[in-house]
Amino acid sequence: MGDELTASPPLPRPLSREGRGEQNATAMANEAHISPSPLAGEGLGRGGAAQTPEQHHFADQNAMVAALGAVVVEHLQNAIEQRGHALLAVSGGKTPAALFDWLSQQTLDWSKVIITLADDRWLPADHVDSNTRLLRQHLLQGAAAARFVPLVNAAPTPEKGLAQATERFNALPQPFDLILLGMGDDGHTASLFPCAPQLQHAFSTSEPLVAMYPQTAPYGRISLSANALRQSRQNILLISGASKQAVLQQALQDGPVEQMPVRLLWQADMPPLAVYWAQ
Repeated sequence: MGDELTASPPLPRPLSREGRGEQNATAMANEAHISPSPLAGEGLGRGGAAQTPEQHHFADQNAMVAALGAVVVEHLQNAIEQRGHALLAVSGGKTPAALFDWLSQQTLDWSKVIITLADDRWLPADHVDSNTRLLRQHLLQGAAAARFVPLVNAAPTPEKGLAQATERFNALPQPFDLILLGMGDDGHTASLFPCAPQLQHAFSTSEPLVAMYPQTAPYGRISLSANALRQSRQNILLISGASKQAVLQQALQDGPVEQMPVRLLWQADMPPLAVYWAQ
């Protein structure tokens, strides 16, 4: 095991706002805060010794969504007050969809929020498996005033669309205020799959976006690179269910990032990370 590590600074506790206070208080009461797990510093490669992510555990998804949603709103509100805008990147999936529904009902100056995706399948925007479609159905209904910047464009493949997507991405007012990420059963995050031949390039490139072709999942994809994930004030990993908790505990053990790319998120050169998990 590596040297004892210092815990990352805690996320700000969500402040009660009109219409949210009782729900947030209930969510916080249901939270079982878990002390950060010690992480090994060996085998993590590029970032040196690991940081220690916060872990927030909840008895049910509704409690987690309310607590995390309040934190997200607080980060966005603070960014708007301090810089005049907020920049958010999110991932797709069933668990984030519930969070998106919650966020879409919150009072916020969404016209000052810019939203993009951490990754997306290279599909038409109305395809059932498109993260763009998911976001438009769940978050952008209530937050219609937000500016959404998709990763996918009209090019036929991720490679052919990468230059245009990168130009649009680089125009965003970075760094991100928050990047919300998920994790697969194989330890991938965003579309950084351990089985993808492009993984080493995604880890090493200075470019923000990469084309990915996982061998164990359908569709070509576009994803934030490791370098892009560093350009954030705060990263959050959102998972649910016992199986994902088991994967997380495995990933928290010492081992190569290439084997479980989610390990990238707690390297020393990454932003602070908080993990939100519900049973």
